[in-house]
Amino acid sequence: MTATTGDLLGSGRPVWAPPAGGYWEGAWQDGRRGLIVRDPEDGAEVGRVMDATDEEADRAVAHLAARWRGHAWPLWRRREAIGHAAAALAAAEPRFAAIIAAESCKTVTEAHAEVRRAVETLRLAADAAGGLTGRTVPFDNSPRGHGWTGWYTREPLGVVAAITPFNDPLNLVAHKLGPALVAGNPVVLKPAPQTPLSALALVDLLLRGGVPGDYLAALPGRHTGAALTRNPRVDVVSFTGGPRTADRIARGGPARKLLMELGGNNALIVCADADPAQAARAVIDGAFGVAGQNCLSVQRVLVAESRYAEVVERVCAAAARLVVGSKRDPATDVGPLVSEAEAARVTAWIGEAVGGGAVLHTGGDRRGGFVTPAVLTGVPAGARLRTQEVFGPVVLLDPFRSLDEAVASANAVDTGLQAGVLTRDLQDAMAVAGALTVGAVLINSSPDFRIDAMPFGGFKRSGIGREGIEAAIDELTAPKVVAINTAPAHACRDAAGPPPADRTPEGEPLGRRLP
Repeated sequence: MTATTGDLLGSGRPVWAPPAGGYWEGAWQDGRRGLIVRDPEDGAEVGRVMDATDEEADRAVAHLAARWRGHAWPLWRRREAIGHAAAALAAAEPRFAAIIAAESCKTVTEAHAEVRRAVETLRLAADAAGGLTGRTVPFDNSPRGHGWTGWYTREPLGVVAAITPFNDPLNLVAHKLGPALVAGNPVVLKPAPQTPLSALALVDLLLRGGVPGDYLAALPGRHTGAALTRNPRVDVVSFTGGPRTADRIARGGPARKLLMELGGNNALIVCADADPAQAARAVIDGAFGVAGQNCLSVQRVLVAESRYAEVVERVCAAAARLVVGSKRDPATDVGPLVSEAEAARVTAWIGEAVGGGAVLHTGGDRRGGFVTPAVLTGVPAGARLRTQEVFGPVVLLDPFRSLDEAVASANAVDTGLQAGVLTRDLQDAMAVAGALTVGAVLINSSPDFRIDAMPFGGFKRSGIGREGIEAAIDELTAPKVVAINTAPAHACRDAAGPPPADRTPEGEPLGRRLP
């Protein structure tokens, strides 16, 4: 009989122990230092992994850089390996959901949803193998191209350092590994130190599915990211996290490709013709899932004046009904934050806003690592709740008189990840969509929506490049041209006609010869 998530969580035993503390140089190894993984809900130990040293990180990168080009791994085998891992993950959903629920902030229900999304992410990555095609080059569109034929293919960029956060410890790892591997890149993964077990369990599935050890390493650690990002053998840094860390990465290594998703302070615009009940549901679902620890979380809600009082009332009533409690209880709506320190930071920001004149209508109480869902109005312009990503269960609401005012308010932050607009008016929806400086506009939805096939990323300080399977594969490959000269040089000159009077027979300007 297959064990359920509840059975695994309630067994008193670790839900899963990796073969060793990390995977590098083609083998599972413990490394010199250890790192205890603790449940953010109660501090209980749920596992142990390696805490990689700089030397171990350098060795892992050196191994991949030296071996991957010499290890033939054709596209069809890459597709099969990722596909096998997707199928194995689907079959192991209870175990993976238990791992996520044990080490992360997610409730059991949220953990199961994440496993199913990671299955889809890997499946999409395997399916995208067929799109790794190039194009012919139109040489005959230029006189200088006479006698030439050729094409370009899309080739892997090289060693990818993939750095993932704690809030989606499985699916965001799948988003890093799936596209990079199917594109033919070797990857060294650095998972969040709070949630490395989900990542290592996925790495184990990928290796069992056929990913060669010359293409994959996984190095948990508190400071591993710095060693990886300054390593000159790393060709791409793929990072999901905060802007300040991104700045350190950009400053701390050689010039190379950066692919970064840095979060957002996301706005939802509720127009006068929107249904207040629908608006309240969108706010509650978008603001308080995973205790607000989501880069797509709704943080600012801009409501037409005629609907403002009703929407505020409905949101406050619904937020007060949410169940805050243990991740293990299926009835729980809002679990803990990643640490007591983060919970204290969130309540400090709330206190700062209230001290500046904001009204706290409900929530904002802290118990250890738990914060009750907070709804505020009248948050002052300079408060951090308005200007920065809170990454906690907090939402603020403001009225607006015109759509132009709403758009200006939505754009008045230094991030631009996603935004939502609720309206029945197609013209208004399209006008707002065109005016918002964000990576995606969700019409009749909160910003907290994404399918794993869509290009994902933002403008301004929300990141560099785009993730999402096909978009990520494009980011992690580059064109390589192969051109064949099929005609002798004199034939090329004859076909092009006599050179102009101010040109040499070779076509160069008189008086100057190109190097």
